[in-house]
Amino acid sequence: MAKVKETTGIVGLEVVPNAREVLIGLYTKTLDEIKSVPEDEGYRKAVESFTTHRLKVCQEEQDWEAIEKKLGCGQVEEMIEEAQDELKLIGHLNEWQPWDIPDDYECEVIENNAPVPKHVPLHRPGPLPEEFYKTLEAVNTNTLKDVISSTPKEDAAIP
Repeated sequence: MAKVKETTGIVGLEVVPNAREVLIGLYTKTLDEIKSVPEDEGYRKAVESFTTHRLKVCQEEQDWEAIEKKLGCGQVEEMIEEAQDELKLIGHLNEWQPWDIPDDYECEVIENNAPVPKHVPLHRPGPLPEEFYKTLEAVNTNTLKDVISSTPKEDAAIP
């Protein structure tokens, strides 16, 4: 007999006693709804892939603990909320149809030369270490083994 879950431990997230059945229903509906997105869209491929996997696990496992452990995506109640959100997103995408942009569409670029406030980082990374460039060159010239064998162990860029 399956263990009864008393609480999710998450404020505002109630236990769903029939979570497995709810997930199976949501995942089945998701796989049906996603068919309205063009087949070659990456979003559709991703949703079909992870939803099919999750549906299969829910169909194979009877116990909520086994489902949570096998999927590793949090609690079944959280997965229910995620599946509901995914269905809402699919509805919005069908309304917005971001894949239906004409080939000749030109996006207007708005340039703003306002100074960046001091509290906002400029996101300019510092220079990479010299070892990185040596290793990259060695990889590009197929001499990586030579570089590794000639570098003293304490200075080695690659262990």
